[in-house]
Amino acid sequence: MAYPLNPVAELYSRHQPWLVSWLRQNTGCSQQAADLAQDTFIRVLLAEQRSPVAASLKEPRSFLLTIARRVMIDSFRRQSVERAYLEVLAEEPEHYDLSPEERLVMLQTLQALDRMLSGLGVKAKTAFLLSQLQGLTYPQIAAQLNVSVSSVTKYIARATEHCLLFALESAE
Repeated sequence: MAYPLNPVAELYSRHQPWLVSWLRQNTGCSQQAADLAQDTFIRVLLAEQRSPVAASLKEPRSFLLTIARRVMIDSFRRQSVERAYLEVLAEEPEHYDLSPEERLVMLQTLQALDRMLSGLGVKAKTAFLLSQLQGLTYPQIAAQLNVSVSSVTKYIARATEHCLLFALESAE
């Protein structure tokens, strides 16, 4: 006796091979394509728990492509943050050598910060990071960004509000 598949399982069985193939063409790597496809379907499952949509999709491949592109962007962003972190770490003297656990915590923190600041303009993001991570004053940031101090004030206010909204949404 065959049991009917739930909508997400049906979406997976019908479109997973196609999605992996599309991702392979866009990444050039079979393993990364398989990982990204799995991450895509995990997001579909999580979205389905909040608001069932899989059963009513008229264009399932468009739906999957939208999610897969977001997953790819997040993956590339994480890789970029990790590369930048490792480059900075490689330039540090040996007495600053971190344990693997400390590196993982640091990397996860940087990725969370990157997610939190995602969607901000470059100047607002830069101003916020210069203020919070390097301790620069508003006039120093203004000089570095070649903008007025009032612009820096606005950038940092926008970034702070953005972070607070992100924290509130994450807490829900």
